[in-house]
Amino acid sequence: MGWKATQKLIHHWKILRGDNVMVTRGKDRGETGMIKRVIRSQNRVIVEGKNLVKKHIKQGQGHEGGIFTVEAPLHVSNVQVLDPATGKPCKVGIKYLEDGSKVRVSRGLGASGSIIPRPEILKIRTTPRPTIVGPKDTPIDLVMEKTYDSKTGKGMPDL
Repeated sequence: MGWKATQKLIHHWKILRGDNVMVTRGKDRGETGMIKRVIRSQNRVIVEGKNLVKKHIKQGQGHEGGIFTVEAPLHVSNVQVLDPATGKPCKVGIKYLEDGSKVRVSRGLGASGSIIPRPEILKIRTTPRPTIVGPKDTPIDLVMEKTYDSKTGKGMPDL
């Protein structure tokens, strides 16, 4: 990827995996679906069951060849998130609540301004957190040990 292309990459993504979106351009225009995968390096998303193309796959070791129907990526500008209140496509804005939490809100013409919930699929961890202590884990008593006191300056190295 050249330097010009890297400048056009989206840095702050507002569309997440698991969002309900409407396709606004292409052969599936006007249809809705859920985002299956986000390809950030190309500014593209894969929507479940949309933008289907035939792919010729050569036979190899361990798999059969043939013609398969697969979902091709869509550019992120060709999909819009659905407003949860109205069910119409809308732009996504960011707002901070009174408690300081950051939420996505719907905005644009005809948008309700309601909060767009975070998709449930993102709350599920793909690899569970380890529950047993391993050989490289630091013991909890060493972690909780107080090594510096800001009032007395105890624990500061002599420079």
